[in-house]
Amino acid sequence: MELYISNTSDNEDKNYVVNQMIQFNLMHFPDELKGRYQEVQLCLKDAAGQIFGGITGEICWNWMEIEYLFVDERLRKSGYGTKLLSEAESIAKAAKCDFIKLDTLSFQALDFYQKQGFVVYGTIENAGGFTHYYLKKDL
Repeated sequence: MELYISNTSDNEDKNYVVNQMIQFNLMHFPDELKGRYQEVQLCLKDAAGQIFGGITGEICWNWMEIEYLFVDERLRKSGYGTKLLSEAESIAKAAKCDFIKLDTLSFQALDFYQKQGFVVYGTIENAGGFTHYYLKKDL
């Protein structure tokens, strides 16, 4: 059998790889953590339903990972980022997560996350000319 590498954006192919990795991981995690997966999507909206920000992430086993947190530039420093993180933390606690992890670049929101109780556990220098920070908050 001869195999080749395909460089595509096919969702079916992506789902295959993701699902196989999940199945592999499940063989190694304790039974009480199996099946603990939940997508998290919080949106900051006005009464008309227009989105001004939000959080996307997932709960996986015993942690929550925040992939993206965005607040419209006009609303920054108005407390909405804190409210979004607080809601995410409530969801994580209800799901019995032990910690939340996320990452940010040096021009983004490092100080904000640290004020919310996140601690840097790793960095990568020269990520596009910036520092890439990895943060964690124990719950």
